Amino acid sequence: MTEVYSPTTAPNPKSSFFSVPSDNLDRVRFALKVLQVLLSLVAFVLEEVVSSCLSCSSLYFFEFVSCTAFLFTLLLVFLLSTQLHSRVGISCWPKLDFVYTAVMALLFLIACIVFAADNGGSKEELTAVAFGFLATAMFFSDVGYFLKTRGLPFMSGGAPDSSNGGVAAPAEVEKLNVPE
Repeated sequence: MTEVYSPTTAPNPKSSFFSVPSDNLDRVRFALKVLQVLLSLVAFVLEEVVSSCLSCSSLYFFEFVSCTAFLFTLLLVFLLSTQLHSRVGISCWPKLDFVYTAVMALLFLIACIVFAADNGGSKEELTAVAFGFLATAMFFSDVGYFLKTRGLPFMSGGAPDSSNGGVAAPAEVEKLNVPE
C-alpha cells in the first residue's frame, strides 16, 4: 500500500521545550555550564562528607559557595536552555549571565583558596578543594569564552570589534541619497 498523502507542514523548531543553541546560550557555553553544575555539586557533596573540622569557618564558606554555585547555575541553565527565560520578565539575560558567572568564579576562587589553606588535611577536604578548583576553572573558562564570542555585555552592541588588529575606521557621517 502506498501512501497517498504526505505531510504538508514542517515541524517548528522553536516549539520544543528545550532549545540549545539559543540566543542566550550556545552549545559550548551550555557544556561549560553543565560542567559547572556537576563539579560544584561534587565539591559540595564531598564537603558534606567531612566528619570533623579544625577551623569550620572555611569549611562553611566553601559549603555556602559550592551549594550556591550548584543551585543557581542549575537554575540559570534551566532558564536559558528553555523558553522559560522569556516569561521571567528579565530582558538583560547576557548581562545577568556574565555578572553572575564572573562573581561566582571569584567567590569560588576565594572559597577554594581559603579552604585549601585552612583545612584538616583529610582526603575528603583535599578532594573537595580539588573539585572546587575544577569548578572555578569552568566558571573562568565560561567568562573568557563569553568575552571572546560576545564581548563585554555592557558595551554598546556587546560584540567584539573586528578591525584586524588595526584602528577601526570611523563611521561614515555623510548620508547618501538625501533629497534636497
